[in-house]
Amino acid sequence: MNEAILTPEEIVVVGAGMVAHRFVESLISRAEKPMHVTVIGDEGRHPYDRVGLTSFFSGATPEALELDRSVFDDFRVRVMTDDRVLRIDRSARTVTTRSRQTIPYDTLVLATGSYAAKVAVDGADLPGCFVYRTLDDVRRLKDFVESRSRMLGRPLKGAVIGGGLLGLEAAGALQGMDVESTVVQYSDRLMSAQLDSAGAGMLRRLLEARGISVRTESRTTRLDPDASGAVTALEFQDGSVERADVVVFTVGVRPRDELARNADMHVEPRGGVVIDDRCATSDPHILAIGEVASFEGRCVGLVAPGYAMAEVAATRLLGGDAVFPGYDDSSKLKLSGVDVASFGDAMAVTPNALDVVYADPVAGVYKKLVLSDDAQTLLGGILVGDAAAYGALRPLVGAALGADPAAYLLPEGGNEAPVGELPDAAVVCSCSNVTAGRIRQAVHEEGCADAAAVKGCTKAGATCGSCVLMVKKVVGQELTKLGQTVSHALCEHFDLSRRQLFDAVQVAQLTTFSSIVERFGRGRGCDICKPAIASILSVLVGAHVLDGENATLQDTNDHVMANMQKDGTYSVVPRMAGGEVTPEGLIAIGQIAKDYALYTKITGGQRIDMFGARLEQLPSIWRRLVDAGFESGQAYGKSLRTVKSCVGSTWCRYGVLDAVGMAVKLELRYRGLRAPHKLKLGVSGCARECAEARGKDVGVIATETGWNMYVGGNGGFSPRHAELLASDLDDDGLIRAIDRFFMYYIRTADRLQRTAPWCAELEGGLDGLRSVIFDDSLGICDDLDAAMAQHVDRYEDEWAATLRDPVKLERFRSFVNAADTPDPSLAYVSERGQIRPATSEERRTGGVLIAGTALEVRR
Repeated sequence: MNEAILTPEEIVVVGAGMVAHRFVESLISRAEKPMHVTVIGDEGRHPYDRVGLTSFFSGATPEALELDRSVFDDFRVRVMTDDRVLRIDRSARTVTTRSRQTIPYDTLVLATGSYAAKVAVDGADLPGCFVYRTLDDVRRLKDFVESRSRMLGRPLKGAVIGGGLLGLEAAGALQGMDVESTVVQYSDRLMSAQLDSAGAGMLRRLLEARGISVRTESRTTRLDPDASGAVTALEFQDGSVERADVVVFTVGVRPRDELARNADMHVEPRGGVVIDDRCATSDPHILAIGEVASFEGRCVGLVAPGYAMAEVAATRLLGGDAVFPGYDDSSKLKLSGVDVASFGDAMAVTPNALDVVYADPVAGVYKKLVLSDDAQTLLGGILVGDAAAYGALRPLVGAALGADPAAYLLPEGGNEAPVGELPDAAVVCSCSNVTAGRIRQAVHEEGCADAAAVKGCTKAGATCGSCVLMVKKVVGQELTKLGQTVSHALCEHFDLSRRQLFDAVQVAQLTTFSSIVERFGRGRGCDICKPAIASILSVLVGAHVLDGENATLQDTNDHVMANMQKDGTYSVVPRMAGGEVTPEGLIAIGQIAKDYALYTKITGGQRIDMFGARLEQLPSIWRRLVDAGFESGQAYGKSLRTVKSCVGSTWCRYGVLDAVGMAVKLELRYRGLRAPHKLKLGVSGCARECAEARGKDVGVIATETGWNMYVGGNGGFSPRHAELLASDLDDDGLIRAIDRFFMYYIRTADRLQRTAPWCAELEGGLDGLRSVIFDDSLGICDDLDAAMAQHVDRYEDEWAATLRDPVKLERFRSFVNAADTPDPSLAYVSERGQIRPATSEERRTGGVLIAGTALEVRR
């Protein structure tokens, strides 16, 4: 046998980060020829998940962030931590380390990554100034905040210099430590590499709604020290000053290419070791991968391209054929309560590209798809406020969209997105470059029976996790083809469905998200399971939406118990049970609207909606409303919204029963009832149906012999008439039936499933539902009755409770403007005797009549 074949190849990897870990994993798992792999890392620990670094501030330990250590347990791999390569001897093919070891190589792989840059200004190295790159960085930041706040005896003020992905995560981390955070951005918008102006504007409003201030077009010129020498303020080019007790620099990264420079290798003047599409450098025995590598003049600080390079390099060393396809700049912000994603040609630089845009100023949502000039091929997109479609859209970049783009952009409950299969070549997981075809192969050929198994086999979803839902969908489709049972797991963190989890939490009598995930799940949760569990806990436990852990689980609007509008202000909707309101109540609302210059409108649900309130004004507005006898209408929650009614028999000559009285009774009974989705009811006093009851989740129509109860209706883009469930019910029988219908729905529906599709999917259809509610076929009616009775007994108005709690009121401090300082970004025009937000055209052409806050209008 040839002696050369028996001689192991010596491969040295410089760097022990995520990309190096992926390279070694890929190489060792496929290697058939003998080899030794030496990995040299300068941190004193094994590779860890740098993408998930922010979770350290929410309790994740370094051990929890550590990547699969078994990769380095292989007998062919040696790991040297807390050491550093000082120089490369290309002629001798050796590297020399800080520990004075000289290590030979046949192939050297540079995976040294990048280092975090700072702004080159005076004071950048003052105590209290940090970067946000490594575990040691975030540990030092956390320790400083805790010790400094204790020493000063007050919460700290913080500034994050840099408004990109990492900067916004850092601001969220500071806020999580009770540090008032301001993001300082040099350019005109946040996430300027990923978002257009409209998307960045929506993101800014979402952040400010969370209490994170934003300064754009602000250039830091100096950091000032206090008497102790620690940072105390930032000075800007325009002469303004921002106080800051702690400063985090997230202005980008620079490739750690000094080894290559000192070894006279080809390095880009602006940084980065030059590679070709095979990851080869100017030295045939040296490869470069990850953030240190410069391909076609670019270095990119994202993990997905690094993983792709790692796979290419490993394949080449094993004798295979692979090329690096170029950079995928797709990214998703990981900040609780703020959904942002960008993918493909998000800025529409492709010639003749078309934009399809959806904006919902009420929900704080901006979505844009970029299409080819024939509107057939998806080129890219931006999602702000609702990034749920990211997993479905990202794999379709470069392929035919296959449907009306509106199906992907409209909110849940509108047009359904296509349910067809992705082509095999579609990339489902951009981090690990895993295609739909590879996932299908894992199911059919490797026996993977769920998304978790596919993750272990292919690494799909193992990094940022944004593709997990799409992985689950592809796996489900393939298992269905094989005739196997499909998992209905809530998300990657829970194997249970929402219905199973509801029952499990009820039986185990758990009261917090952390105890639920510890008992029945894994990991730290996500934007799928957190709101779902918040809804479950609201029914089973009944705690305030902002109590303890609950506050971190809520959707965006629930965080401040109000609906955000297009200009970053909020709407206020007091409850008017059955649409009934006294003259004194109307006067109080009118005076409040006048005092705060709020735009007022009667809604389709027979309520008065007041628009234009700033965050810090919400408590004072609600205090006056509560004093006038009103309570929260919960227009912001997945809960009971309204019970609409006609005037009924009390006034109408056609009415046969008291529709208003019944509507008031129902609304007061079900107020505050959290559910998988919003709930609406209607009560009509006769068959003329003036309350449009058959378009509601529960519709009630009076007859000469009692109430007819209809269920499963809804409006929206896909309207559906409710269907008759029961006839001629008396008052008690009607209420008992609605109690059971709602509680059965809450216990068994999927996440974000309206009553219409839930009814359609019930086993046995409406007949099966009747047997459950009226015949107790499942033996659960006593439980459903007791659950509703418990809800009614412990109901408390969320805003009234908030006004009594100083801790909760802290959420409504404005970190952007003081209460008496107008926000110059707000602009209004007068229309039909009221104000409305100015359009972009009106701002541009000078058509704005009022600048600043709505309150200024009242002169």
